[in-house]
Amino acid sequence: MSSEPNGSNAQALFSPSLISEQVASQLPTGYSIRPLERTDFEKGFLDVLRVLTQVGEVTKEEFEQRFDDMRGPTTGEGAAANKGGYHILVILDGEKKIVGTGALIVEKKFIHHLGLVGHIEDIAVTKDQQGKKLGLRIIQALDHLAEKVGCYKTILDCSEANEGFYVKCGYKRAGLQMAHYYNKS
Repeated sequence: MSSEPNGSNAQALFSPSLISEQVASQLPTGYSIRPLERTDFEKGFLDVLRVLTQVGEVTKEEFEQRFDDMRGPTTGEGAAANKGGYHILVILDGEKKIVGTGALIVEKKFIHHLGLVGHIEDIAVTKDQQGKKLGLRIIQALDHLAEKVGCYKTILDCSEANEGFYVKCGYKRAGLQMAHYYNKS
C-alpha cells in the first residue's frame, strides 16, 4: 500500500489497514493516503478544509482536543463502544503536505437490524491539486472504508453544482437535504 509510513499508528484516528490498497496505488507518484493524525495541525489539514468552508481560528490545543474526542478511548471498556465513529483521511503530496481530505462518520441505527450508515462529509482538495482525480480517490477510499466497517449504505449532501462529480463516483440523487441553523452568541 502506498500509505505513508508513520512510526506511530497510535496517533492515527483509525487503523490504516482500513484504507484500500487499490485506491492508494492509483494516486499520483509520490502521493500517499492515510488516516488523519494528531500531529496534522502543522501539515496543512485546516488549510485544506478552508477550500470548502470557514474553519475559524483553531489553536493547536483545540485541534488536538477535538482529535482526541473523535478518536475516543483506545483501551478499556470504552474502546469497544467507540468502535468506528469517525474516519478522516488525508492525501499528502510528495513534500508530505496535506492536499486533500474527506470524512466518513458512521451512524449506528436501530433500523436494518442495528445497521450502520456512512455519512461522507468535508471532501476538499486544495485548488492547486484539483484535476488530479484526488477527489475521486478520496470518495473511493471512503466508500471502501464504509463497506469494510459494515455500513449498509453511504450517503452525502452536496450542492447541485457538485452533483455531476458525485454521479461519476457512483452516487445517485436520493432525496432533498434540509437544514436548520442555530445562531451562536
